[in-house]
Amino acid sequence: MEQAAGFLRNNIAKGESMSDLFGDKAEEWDANDTIRRLSSAVGAAIVDNIPLHSQMDVMDFGAGTGLISSHIAPFVNRIVAVDVSQAMLDKLAAKRDLQGKVEAICRDIIASPLEARFDLIVSAMALHHIKDTREAIRVLSSHLKPGGILALADLDSEEGDFHPPGTEGIYHFGFERRELGSLLKQEGFDSIRFITAHTIERNEKLYPVFLVVAQKQIPA
Repeated sequence: MEQAAGFLRNNIAKGESMSDLFGDKAEEWDANDTIRRLSSAVGAAIVDNIPLHSQMDVMDFGAGTGLISSHIAPFVNRIVAVDVSQAMLDKLAAKRDLQGKVEAICRDIIASPLEARFDLIVSAMALHHIKDTREAIRVLSSHLKPGGILALADLDSEEGDFHPPGTEGIYHFGFERRELGSLLKQEGFDSIRFITAHTIERNEKLYPVFLVVAQKQIPA
């Protein structure tokens, strides 16, 4: 485990300065019932709606402590878990079931993309932390092989009361499905479909969480 943690520290992109907004949350992250239920539901939705196979190379974007990676790791070849929180990735590295299967990289790939290309990119509750949604989709698309699949889970559009007031790093109060689907189509995706993966109950309100699955077009 120490070797894995050292590997993570050595994979911070050179020259980057990242504020770890989740550093103080990492220790208790996996013990949070809401997060566990959400991750389990999204993981199940991915397994149920995407034809995973043993030759598939996957990126988990905004991987956190690896809760989504844990669901899909048994079905695929390898996973590259990308996050800007070193503390969260250190928790991922300590999980025995992910060692030897998941490579963790602490890096802002929006600013500094990877050279690798993947068959599938999954992401759960990361998109609303990125200011420029179109640019995020473009960057994720650039990391997909032609015909590759993008699977993004996030909140349906809400009134801004899902997160506590003053929470840092929140740029979107969820997403309108039609608008996000249109944006994916404009950026070269087709076979776009939305699934309601989970519903979070908080503050006596219900917050649906969608999973959108889209395929990168293959050039003619």
